[in-house]
Amino acid sequence: MAPQRNRRPGFSRRAQYVLFIGYVAAALGALLGAVLLVLSTLNPPAYAIVRGALRELTTPVSSGLHGVRRGITGIPRGIGEYFGVIDENRRMRADIKRNRALVEKARQLVLENARLRRLLAVRDRGTEPVAVARLVNASSSSTRRYATLNAGYWQGVRTGQPVRGPEGLIGRVLETSPNTARVLLAVDPESIVPVRRTRDGVPGIVTGRGDGLLEIRSATIANLPFRAGDLFVTSGTGGIYPPGIPVARVLRNTRDLAEARPLADPDRLDFAVVERPYLPPPPPAPKPESAPK
Repeated sequence: MAPQRNRRPGFSRRAQYVLFIGYVAAALGALLGAVLLVLSTLNPPAYAIVRGALRELTTPVSSGLHGVRRGITGIPRGIGEYFGVIDENRRMRADIKRNRALVEKARQLVLENARLRRLLAVRDRGTEPVAVARLVNASSSSTRRYATLNAGYWQGVRTGQPVRGPEGLIGRVLETSPNTARVLLAVDPESIVPVRRTRDGVPGIVTGRGDGLLEIRSATIANLPFRAGDLFVTSGTGGIYPPGIPVARVLRNTRDLAEARPLADPDRLDFAVVERPYLPPPPPAPKPESAPK
């Protein structure tokens, strides 16, 4: 009878190889660790070189694994952003479709405006700023309302030039000196500004009251109804103020005479723009020639 082989039950040769390789790897790892420990103790510069070389070898692998992990974790977010972009694109298309009619209407209005200007030969005269100056002070305690600009006739400022701010009309230049100018504010009782109402073009006259408010009265129609919130802008009549500068807004419903608040409050402004008059002054009349002797 043949002798039986001495074999361990349930333990294959492949498992033996794997176990052997594990022992060898552990031994090599322990040997490498011991070598590095001795090297770091006896020769730190050489250990630093070895550590740098290992870092150079492991960094690309770590970077690649990090990129793979980031790509995998970003897949759900990318899918969500994709569907979010689709929804946003759908909403934008709907908005464009709704606004297309408004855009077409605006284009028609622009074309009609240009045609009317050509028919009526209306010419807009552009106003160039003369100077941008700081409002040094403004009188608020007296009934006469003036302001001082830190720019005078050396900067091109002249008497009668309109002064405006970002919100609207401030007043006009009353006096000038080399580097300063005195401005008559629109809220002064001596200030008179021709205006028109923006919603229907009705002309009016704005005068100051001296207390920070304005009075508006119609220039043509008696007992004109005013509504709270009516906006009045300069009309260009008189040739001083260019048309379209915001001046005042009506405070309450009334007739014939309205109380309004100025849109540009000089007490809250830092800078002002001095502009040229809307229309140049007329040339002086020619002198009569003396009769020959």
